Amino acid sequence: MRLLKESQPEFVSGEVLCKELGVSRTAVWKHIQALRAEGYDILSQQNAGYRLVGVPDRLYPQEILSGLKTEFIGRHIFYYPQAPSTNILARDLALSGAPDGALVVAEEQTGGRGRLGRGWFSPCGKGVWCSLILYPSVNPAAAPPLTMLTAVAVARAVQQAAGLVPGIKWPNDLLLGGKKICGILTEMSAEIERINYLIIGTGINVNLNGEDFPEEIRDSAASLKMFTGRDVSRIKLLQAYLQEMEQLYRIWLEEGFSPVLELWKEICVTLRRPVRVSSLKESVEGWAEDVDEEGNLILRLENGALRKFVAGEVSLRPF
Repeated sequence: MRLLKESQPEFVSGEVLCKELGVSRTAVWKHIQALRAEGYDILSQQNAGYRLVGVPDRLYPQEILSGLKTEFIGRHIFYYPQAPSTNILARDLALSGAPDGALVVAEEQTGGRGRLGRGWFSPCGKGVWCSLILYPSVNPAAAPPLTMLTAVAVARAVQQAAGLVPGIKWPNDLLLGGKKICGILTEMSAEIERINYLIIGTGINVNLNGEDFPEEIRDSAASLKMFTGRDVSRIKLLQAYLQEMEQLYRIWLEEGFSPVLELWKEICVTLRRPVRVSSLKESVEGWAEDVDEEGNLILRLENGALRKFVAGEVSLRPF
């Protein structure tokens, strides 16, 4: 595949492939057939050789790694055509010693999960459904803001790959036109002073049409394609996300959450407006005053008192 890509748009002869790979013409032909079976459009012509015409819209590891500019995030990839949940698979892989920065990616999730125990619609070939495995050497109490860091990474990646500027609703929902295009679910295994592993699951709605969504979420969910009017490259989007994630993750490890929080605030749509924060026990309305260094939402209540929220579901209220 590397040789075919380097030769584009020209043909590469069977003789060159045999010489470069140290295999027979029969072996080359078998490999070409295997690539075609994976969806690659490869033209063969007598006395000319083979030419790569088209690449399938699949999140194959070789496509993700081609041109990826990271040092460790996304360098080890576990690919699945279908998975119950990439977070579940990532958990098992972390327990088995998967390397730091390993990526678990699936074309489809049959049991995708969102925050607060909700399901996440993850149809085949329509989005980026993935999980990262990380082993940060920090106190577990410092880890929660990583979900907000991930939201910034996804927002910046969307801008690069699709030319769209999403807003972030506290703590980590990405919105376009008021509708959710990305969800992030972070899970952690830790002891009192040490993180065993941390898994960041990300679901980005990329190329779904409006009618693809189940009826119950059509009013609240959207995809990048619905705003661009065209298909967005899932490979380019995922590569941009991995690169942004590594850059921000390093900043967080070296400088703390403050510089990342400033980036988060620049694209936040929750602050300086009336909101409602709902939990299992209560629903509170107030003015979203600020977010502190731990990522907690500071709400000014009607009586002027300030209240801190560690978690909850935010609804944006009219001014």
